[in-house]
Amino acid sequence: MNNSLVFTFLGLDRPGLVERLADVVADHQGNWLESRMTQLAGQFAGIARVTVPESEVDELSNALLSLNIEGLTINIQAGQNSPVGSKPKMCKLHILGNDRPGIVREVSRALKQQQINVVEMSSNITSAAMSGDALFEAHVSAEIPIGCDIDELEDSLDTIAEQLSIDIVLS
Repeated sequence: MNNSLVFTFLGLDRPGLVERLADVVADHQGNWLESRMTQLAGQFAGIARVTVPESEVDELSNALLSLNIEGLTINIQAGQNSPVGSKPKMCKLHILGNDRPGIVREVSRALKQQQINVVEMSSNITSAAMSGDALFEAHVSAEIPIGCDIDELEDSLDTIAEQLSIDIVLS
């Protein structure tokens, strides 16, 4: 029987870092299933889900944790199997506007009030074409629970967009 493990890692970016992690997983008969990784401010961070035979869970975990001597910070958790059944309804948000503190806080608060679960988010700061001002842009994927009042969510997001002078598109 295979067990699912989810691990995060963070370390100084360098060539071969992903290969090093993949080698450790493969050396313990692990299968790399999915991951998200990025470089931010010279650091390379990621999260990965792997499966590994039950007999190799402890050995793989110890091997991953031993990478701290190579400058990586690793955190490992047991993965959960997804329940069988219908997939939850999803929504996407695109947020764009002049950068300012509080954008993520306000949008995530509106989502929480409707019990909407963020499953993926990416954000970036770019320069506005004409002015060169800092622009905040985010893409959010989220699960909408049964009974969610979409009209109320749209009203909340419209209020936030107006208050912060940003665009929020819900689809």
